[in-house]
Amino acid sequence: MLTMHRLGDDPTSPPVWLDLFEPNPEESAQVEALIGSALPTRADLSEVERSSRLRARDGVLSISVPITTLASNGEPRTAPVGFVLSRDRLVTVRFAALRAFDAMGRRFETADTRPGSGLEVFVQLCDEIIDRVADSLEQAAAELHDMSLSTFHASEGEGNQPVRSSRSIRAKLRHVGRIGDRVSAGRDALLGMGRAIDFASGLTADWSDGQLQSRMKTLRQDVASLNDYQVHLSDKVQFLLDAMVGLISIAQNDVFKILTIVSIAGIPPTLIAGIYGMNFKGMPEYDWSWGYPFGLTAIAVSAIIPLIWFKVRGWF
Repeated sequence: MLTMHRLGDDPTSPPVWLDLFEPNPEESAQVEALIGSALPTRADLSEVERSSRLRARDGVLSISVPITTLASNGEPRTAPVGFVLSRDRLVTVRFAALRAFDAMGRRFETADTRPGSGLEVFVQLCDEIIDRVADSLEQAAAELHDMSLSTFHASEGEGNQPVRSSRSIRAKLRHVGRIGDRVSAGRDALLGMGRAIDFASGLTADWSDGQLQSRMKTLRQDVASLNDYQVHLSDKVQFLLDAMVGLISIAQNDVFKILTIVSIAGIPPTLIAGIYGMNFKGMPEYDWSWGYPFGLTAIAVSAIIPLIWFKVRGWF
């Protein structure tokens, strides 16, 4: 789909921003004929080399940036976006629906918020994208905070059932892992945006007044601060993952400890029962009138003594 945004309401005026969303060959050919250069394909936008993502030729900048978006199942995925920037206009090529582009398109509906040049569209788009990455990181930080509270500030009574506790922690582990994926995707977007803004700022210094250059400098500072914040969130994700794995090990150790105590406490009664179950004719206890209660008492005492010893030692 091709959307053209113009400076005014005159449909014959040249477009300042051409937005290509999942373009077909006819739309791509139409735009290429208008701008006089080839558009990047989806394979070109997916290249990871810096030389492939940032190029300048004949005053036209070709920039590729990975943008984080949410799939239909709510999981984050990276969608590459291409910017073809010249003095006259901006062309964007994307293959995913992005809210930043929708918000930018609404600014052309009124003259008060309509950008005045392709470079200004590019700067405002970068601002919208960075704002949404920041919102995503803030949401991840809030979820990590809630996860930390539920994990480390739970009452002691919640850990009395190791099996249920282990299942709960496993569910939290998966949740933290999904948050880590979102934080990592945000990191990729920030790195791409930082490189794109640095690249465009250095080559468009004479395209406009100093106001847009000042805004790009502010955006670079925002990207740097968000990168630091993302590192903090990554460290917190790793800490929670390590801590939860440790809690699972503790819960499993509690189960094995209980099994060990039961096994050790059951050895003496088993030994006594085995001795009196041999049925030798010369065993004197068989002739006692209190032989049966004596055997039961010996079995019970032999089981209680190890439990008392374990309790004194603090095993449970």
